[in-house]
Amino acid sequence: MKGKNSFRIAILAASVVGITVVHYFTPLRLHVFHDIFQRLYYLPIIFAAFWFGLRGGLVVSLAASILYIPHVVFQWGGHLTLEMEKYLEILLFNVVGAVTGFLSEREDARRVQLEKTAQGLEDSYRKLQNQADLIIRIEEQLRKAERLSALGELSATLAHEVRNPLGSIRGTAEILKEDFPTGSKKFEFLEILLKETDRLNRVVEEFLHFARPVPPPLGTCDLAAELAAMVKLLENDALAYNVRIDIHAAEIVPEVTGDCERLRQVFLNLMLNAIQSMPHGGSLEIAPRLLPPQGERGGKVEIRFSDTGGGIASDDLPHVFEPFFTTKSGGTGLGLAVTQKIVESHGGSISVESELGKGTTFRVRLPV
Repeated sequence: MKGKNSFRIAILAASVVGITVVHYFTPLRLHVFHDIFQRLYYLPIIFAAFWFGLRGGLVVSLAASILYIPHVVFQWGGHLTLEMEKYLEILLFNVVGAVTGFLSEREDARRVQLEKTAQGLEDSYRKLQNQADLIIRIEEQLRKAERLSALGELSATLAHEVRNPLGSIRGTAEILKEDFPTGSKKFEFLEILLKETDRLNRVVEEFLHFARPVPPPLGTCDLAAELAAMVKLLENDALAYNVRIDIHAAEIVPEVTGDCERLRQVFLNLMLNAIQSMPHGGSLEIAPRLLPPQGERGGKVEIRFSDTGGGIASDDLPHVFEPFFTTKSGGTGLGLAVTQKIVESHGGSISVESELGKGTTFRVRLPV
């Protein structure tokens, strides 16, 4: 800015001096040229007023007047009528410089005021937008709390109406099993009955844990070993769907603190969902890696589950972790909701990225 002003001052000074020199070296008999040169002073005066305001207009008009007066006095002496006209012209130089400079300063002040107003409006809009986003988040939390309340009531009903009969069924099956030898058909049927009873009991427990989560028991969990175990467990499912499962670990993944059994449930849910999303075959890539620490917080382990399935519609993505939301026929809509609860209870986070026709990626982050 300083260099720009210096350049402008040099232009104004050169213009005033140049016009004055031309005046002095032009013969007096060339009245027309003197009239033209005389009015050329208005150009640097007006430009000075625009560039530097009232002070600039007055300084250049006074400089032009001082340089032009000797020309009037010494070269036009004896022509009083001409001198009076030129003295009035000199007065007009200063009037034009002052008025133009004043108007220029008013315009600059108005522009600055409008810029401040625009900045204030922009800040207000940003605050309103932030408040609107906050209101939307609060509404989402209220809706989620309402769904959790409904789930809590449902869980209490299940606990009372289902678990007690399940206990009676299991006890009866165990008594009946003693009447049949191992290996007989009825013994095998009773074994199936016991397993299904246990499975139903676990479903009820999932409802209870989701509605009333409890802190996970502290322990160390080897993520690499747990992921390998889940891959082994799902071999038959992957084979039935013609899905290839690959684990890519770029480095040694440290252990995390938490409940291995619950984390296994997280990995199982995500891997099973990925396999079922590829009914015509595909691949599931599991990639654990260590993330660098951020600030005072310790590092985190990220486990990425990427499949080549059909993907999730953009309208459905914001709702995938909501209780009872499902796109599967016959699905309960609790798998991912429970998964998110378990991850968050371990101090971690889970996110999803997906595009129709290009697959889905879930990222689970757990503190080391």
